[in-house]
Amino acid sequence: MKRLLIAFSLTVMGLSSYGQDDPIVMKINGKNILRSEFEYNYNKNNSAGVADPKGIKDYVPLFVNYKLKVEAAKDARYDTLSSFKKEFLMYRNQQIRSLLIDPKVEESEARKYYDQLKQNIGPDGLIRVAHIFIQIPQKASQDQIDKAKNKIDSINKEIQSGGSFGELAMKFSDDKMSSIRGGELPWLARKQTIKEFEDVAFKLKPGEISQPFLSPLGYHIVRMLEQKQLEPYDTLRTNILKYLESKGLQDKLADQVLDSMVQASNQSLTVAQVLDRETDRLCAQDSDLKYLIQEYHDGLLLFELSSREIWQKAAKDEKGLSKYFRKNKKRYAWDKPHFNGVLYFYRDEALGKKIKKTLKKADERDWAKVMRKTFNKDSLSQVRASVKMFVEGDNPYVDYCVFDSKKKPNERKTYPYYDVYGRKLVKGPKKWTDVKNEVISDYQAVKEKEYIEELRKKYTVEIFEEVLKTVNKH
Repeated sequence: MKRLLIAFSLTVMGLSSYGQDDPIVMKINGKNILRSEFEYNYNKNNSAGVADPKGIKDYVPLFVNYKLKVEAAKDARYDTLSSFKKEFLMYRNQQIRSLLIDPKVEESEARKYYDQLKQNIGPDGLIRVAHIFIQIPQKASQDQIDKAKNKIDSINKEIQSGGSFGELAMKFSDDKMSSIRGGELPWLARKQTIKEFEDVAFKLKPGEISQPFLSPLGYHIVRMLEQKQLEPYDTLRTNILKYLESKGLQDKLADQVLDSMVQASNQSLTVAQVLDRETDRLCAQDSDLKYLIQEYHDGLLLFELSSREIWQKAAKDEKGLSKYFRKNKKRYAWDKPHFNGVLYFYRDEALGKKIKKTLKKADERDWAKVMRKTFNKDSLSQVRASVKMFVEGDNPYVDYCVFDSKKKPNERKTYPYYDVYGRKLVKGPKKWTDVKNEVISDYQAVKEKEYIEELRKKYTVEIFEEVLKTVNKH
């Protein structure tokens, strides 16, 4: 059994490391932890806005526990799992690929996109209009065309008499996407809509309203809201880069760089090998990047370890959960009565006794499944059920059936009959399953604490206090 070693004075290791630019602040299982790594983690987890920031001395045991779990995960070879490798490399490669792109190349692509956009928009610029549209069906009869013409003329007459364009658009326009916004359309350039529409719209000045006109789609009235030229590149640059990124520009440029690196190696390296090499190179230049990637690597290991060794085992340990609940029952006391059971609605009054009989035979953990399989086999569901822990006051039907509420709830038309089945709990839960989620969470915390204590006995921990005093002070 290995013991915990805390170096309170300048040991041989402390003397040899203290004069370095990046001295060793602690050893976990014989492995060196540099001051820069501890500082990275400490500063990240105790930055402005963190709910419960810690002082350095208070943070040390948390960091040690974190590192102990990483060691345990490595000993268990969780880092050799294919699922772990796949997820980690996906994240790491995403970080590294973006750093391989020359910012000048990305900037050039954004500028190229802007120039093409400006050329496509042309000298007439952009317009923002609202319209009222009366649709004419394809192959419409003359009567249909005449009715549409009379309707648009009537709308136009109201506009000329001072009627609100927006209100009339909401009421009469057949373009339902724009009518809810008073007929307003997004910014338009030439060639983005039908010719008949743009020929009228682009001639209007801000505030002007067109006369009714016909297009192959139907009748329109257009109101000009705004007109402008495309904003300068610097104004749109950020949005253009975001748009190009959403379209895969960074992936495309990164692929080009990686292909060129593979070619430069005369095909002796694969893309994966190039990424490994570039990761080493970039991490050697940037310690924050190094620790960011390590943080993700170790975080995945911690999740795998915690899930397999603590969370899943604790959640399945029903004897342990029951014992823990009995020992800590007062912790789960309630200030309101509860009802653990089923609230069910059904179509046919004759089903009532059968439902209750079915529930009585079933384990309460299977109530939902049993109800579904027994009464809702076909497309016509006979029963609607809610299985949960109800609190007095959160459901009128449960309040009426269980908690003696005087107010009778409304009857449902499709499922006119209702009832409940379960256990009324006045003073508090009787079984650990009554507060299942809370008990499991608390029990997992206890098992995690026990697991950490085992790791502290298994692995050595050396902390160099003199180096620790220099954290964020050098």
